[in-house]
Amino acid sequence: MQNTNKYRLGEKHSSENLFRVVAQRDFGQVKAGAVGGWIESENNLSQDGLAWVSGKALVSGDAQVSGDAQVFDHAQVCDNAWVSGDARVFSHARVSGDALVSGRAQVFDHAQVCDNAQVSGDAWVFGRARVFDDAWVSGDARVSGHALVSDNARVCDNAQVSGDALVFNDALVSGDARVSGHAWVSGDALVFNDALVSGDARVSGHAWVSGDAQVSGDALVFGHAWVSGDARVSGHARVSGDARVSGHARVSGHALVCDNAQVSGHALVCDNAQVSGHALVCDNARVCDNAQVSE
Repeated sequence: MQNTNKYRLGEKHSSENLFRVVAQRDFGQVKAGAVGGWIESENNLSQDGLAWVSGKALVSGDAQVSGDAQVFDHAQVCDNAWVSGDARVFSHARVSGDALVSGRAQVFDHAQVCDNAQVSGDAWVFGRARVFDDAWVSGDARVSGHALVSDNARVCDNAQVSGDALVFNDALVSGDARVSGHAWVSGDALVFNDALVSGDARVSGHAWVSGDAQVSGDALVFGHAWVSGDARVSGHARVSGDARVSGHARVSGHALVCDNAQVSGHALVCDNAQVSGHALVCDNARVCDNAQVSE
């Protein structure tokens, strides 16, 4: 009876308990006789589908590569990790722990996906980015640079996390939102739509940043605060409590907007000004210097 296995174990590694895979028949872009990468046993690479390990890539432990997934270059998949679907893991990337890379996701460069993290859909994790703990990256999301996504954080849709940014705790970055620079998004915070959090800004607690809003510099948005519309919060400004900054409003300098205060329209709050209580600053109003508005 003809052997239907697509590959066999070939050359043994000189110092590790690893074997080269050798194709026994044509499948996908692989031709019979092609020598692939290294696996520890046939449990690491499915005999079904178009899954393949090539180059100097290594799959070990109880890790599995299945479906039409490809692991190549110097990539490593180890422990109990699973690469499935049409996923690609390549360059010097590493997938370990109980991590799952599925769909058409790609993990490459020196990126790492580990612990119970999942990367799915058409998401990319690259550069020296790390996705770990129970974090998820899905949809068409991109995580790059030295960015870290951890805990139970989610990055999805077309969102981008780059630079040295951190997304952690139960934070969600979605839509076309971007988190860059050294920014942090943490707690139960949501950054969505086309919002941008950059620089050394921090968005935490139950805060929301949405629409085309931008939080930059060393600004802090926390508590249950919401920054929306085309608003800008920059410098060392703080927005906290149940405050709302919306429309084309600007909050900058060392300004503070807190409690249930609202800043909207084309209003400007800057310098060391404070808007608190149930105060409403709207239209083209200016609150500057050391002014305080409270109601």
